[in-house]
Amino acid sequence: MATSGEPRRNLLYLLPVLVFAGLAVFLYQGLYLHPSEIPSPLIGKPAPAFDLPAVEGLPGGLSRADLAGKVSLVSVFASWCGPCRLEHPLLMALAERKSIPIYGISYKDKPEDSRGWLQSLGNPYDKIGADRDGRVGFDWGVYGVPETYLIDREGNVAFKVVGPLSPEVLESQVLPLAAKLMK
Repeated sequence: MATSGEPRRNLLYLLPVLVFAGLAVFLYQGLYLHPSEIPSPLIGKPAPAFDLPAVEGLPGGLSRADLAGKVSLVSVFASWCGPCRLEHPLLMALAERKSIPIYGISYKDKPEDSRGWLQSLGNPYDKIGADRDGRVGFDWGVYGVPETYLIDREGNVAFKVVGPLSPEVLESQVLPLAAKLMK
C-alpha cells in the first residue's frame, strides 16, 4: 500500500535528473556559438572609466580621457598571447595607414615582457596602459586576449571583436563602421 509520502520522494529522485537534462540542453546549444560573436553589454554605452599607468620603461599611460573626441581602436593584448602575435602585423599595417588611432592595454603582463614584445614586433599603439592585475580588463568585459574595441567620438563602445582581428573583419566591419562614425 502506497503512502502519501511516496510520490514526493519519487519527485525528489527525479529532480537531479531534470536539472541535469536542463543543463545538458543549455550546454549543447553553447557548442554552436562562436566566441567572436559574443555580444558585449558595453555596445552603445560609455567605455568604462579607467586610468592606467604606462608600461614601465615606455612613455605614456592610458585613460578614458584619451578616447574622448575621436573615433579610435582599443586593443587588449599580452606578450604571452599566441593569437595576439597573429594579429599584430595587421595592427602594424593599420597604424602605418594612420586612419584611426590605436590604443593598447597590456593585460596581465610583466612590463619587461611587454616592452620586449613591442621592441621585437613593433609598436602600433599611440598610447599603452598597463593593466597588471586585470581589473580594467574585467570592467571592459574582457573574456581573453586579444580583444579589440571600436570607440566612437563620445567615448562609447561601438563594436567589439573577441579573438584576433582578421583582415576580413577589419575591412568589412571595423573600418566601414569607423568611417561612418567619423562623419
